[in-house]
Amino acid sequence: MDKFSNHVKNILHGFFLTIGTTIAEPSTILPLIVNYFGGSSLLVGFFAALLRGGAVVVQLFAAFHAQTYQLMLPYLRRVFFIRFLSWFFIGICIILFGENHPNITLASIGIGLFIFSFSAGFAAIYFRDIMGKIFSHKFRGKTMAYRQFFSAVGGLVSGALAAWILESFEAPQSYGYLFIISSFIMGFGYLAFSLIDEPIKEEVSKKEKTFKKFLHNSHKLLIADRDLQTQIKTFLLAYGYLIALPFIILDAQQKIDLDGVAIGSLITTQMVGAMLSNFLWGKLSGSGLNRLTTQISISMQIIAVILAFNASSLYEYMIIFFLVGGAIDGNRIASGNLILKLAPANKRPVYIALQMNIVSLGMFFSILGGVVLHFLNYNILYSSAIAILLFALYFSFKLRD
Repeated sequence: MDKFSNHVKNILHGFFLTIGTTIAEPSTILPLIVNYFGGSSLLVGFFAALLRGGAVVVQLFAAFHAQTYQLMLPYLRRVFFIRFLSWFFIGICIILFGENHPNITLASIGIGLFIFSFSAGFAAIYFRDIMGKIFSHKFRGKTMAYRQFFSAVGGLVSGALAAWILESFEAPQSYGYLFIISSFIMGFGYLAFSLIDEPIKEEVSKKEKTFKKFLHNSHKLLIADRDLQTQIKTFLLAYGYLIALPFIILDAQQKIDLDGVAIGSLITTQMVGAMLSNFLWGKLSGSGLNRLTTQISISMQIIAVILAFNASSLYEYMIIFFLVGGAIDGNRIASGNLILKLAPANKRPVYIALQMNIVSLGMFFSILGGVVLHFLNYNILYSSAIAILLFALYFSFKLRD
């Protein structure tokens, strides 16, 4: 375990993947793209949820099969190829159809995002299980902190690249170029992780005869494990910030001048927040303080949404996205470490799938946010997000390190 070569490949995967996916960041660029082609706030919320949460529907099914696999990497490579093609497809469709056929363009974006996110349901199970096999518990916190640090560096590169493309080319061609270029960049990350040295798993579970029986056994496992229940409630409600986040950029667009440079600055600021925060998350996680990491992260989300109420300048929005960037990485590293610590080796795919499958429902909070904004206003939107996050903070005090 803890091979340096695997550590480096894990970091490279995060670095290049972040450069690629941040091009369509759901809280900044994606809402602007959807809005450009005439999409409503409801569609903005739906697409943001689709990009983040499309994986929900397949994670348990993936775990049903994965619990018998001794090697995950061959299956993960296939998923990588599908995700590359779906991202590239979005860029091609934007250029081909563009503003002349906005409905076809929006439909194509939706299809591409669905395939990209749907396939991530399989990738998440394979990836987490591999991480549990190749790194020890404490080193895993260290390598993930490094990964997230360099992912944030990748986000800085992505922000600069996005700003340059948006300023150099007219919309909608610029949006298409964003996806096409980024698909090849994330391909380097997929290649790096595909070369991971994965050991054969000796402890595997016998697969149930039917998926229905698997679901029944998984439900029994969930009911019996109170620590798992607490983790799920905490990290599900921690996604409450998504009720507001995709719409903060639209609120900002009404208050300040958002040109390509300003948008790139917000992306960059979010990535700087993520990058710098990982010094703290790595220290806390390496000491086994994942509960404290969760509490600090949720508190940062609450503060960010509170600031959005009266923000009226680019600098104030930069602070908001800085806090959000740090909080997202904190919750990610804490939830990943807690579930891998809690899960027995032979049931690791099932534990991972249960937590991720249920918690990922929180990624659809942006749809709820779209409905709230469509019928009410930003004040109600932000208040709703804060209320959900306060519940998450309450449950976080019941987590066990």
